[in-house]
Amino acid sequence: MKHTISVLVENQPGVLSRISGLFSRRGFNIDSLAVGVTDDPSVSRVTIIVDGNEYTVEQVLKQLNKLIDVIKVKCLGADENIARELVLVKIAVTGDKRSEIMTLAEITKAEIIDISPTTMTLQLADTTPNVMRFEEIVKAYGVIEEVRTGVIALEKGAECITVKK
Repeated sequence: MKHTISVLVENQPGVLSRISGLFSRRGFNIDSLAVGVTDDPSVSRVTIIVDGNEYTVEQVLKQLNKLIDVIKVKCLGADENIARELVLVKIAVTGDKRSEIMTLAEITKAEIIDISPTTMTLQLADTTPNVMRFEEIVKAYGVIEEVRTGVIALEKGAECITVKK
């Protein structure tokens, strides 16, 4: 089962290396990893997706809490979070396929962010299953280049993971 772990860390060099080293030493696999600063520039949020049972996740949480740079760790329940991933896809497009790609973008809620005489670049920010479906659909048009971010997530409702001041 996939688990979403949100970690607040001090925004310092080497923190990500220590986190990834912990996973490596313990033999835990990271399915997705995204890092970004928060509203406080001295704090970053790391969102990690791990695949494993409850015991594995419990061990990950305990080990993360032991790291000096870690401020707060929380496992976000599958139904208790809003998660998104971003994909950028550059497609080879001839003139006769442009309108088809534009319709596809409209239907999938993707955004056309660049057009050249021979390519179109689309962007989609959505749930991981929808991003994967989108990737499958656009393959038929000749993907030249593609890049995906890691998953980012927030808790639903009023709950927050913040640094208490």
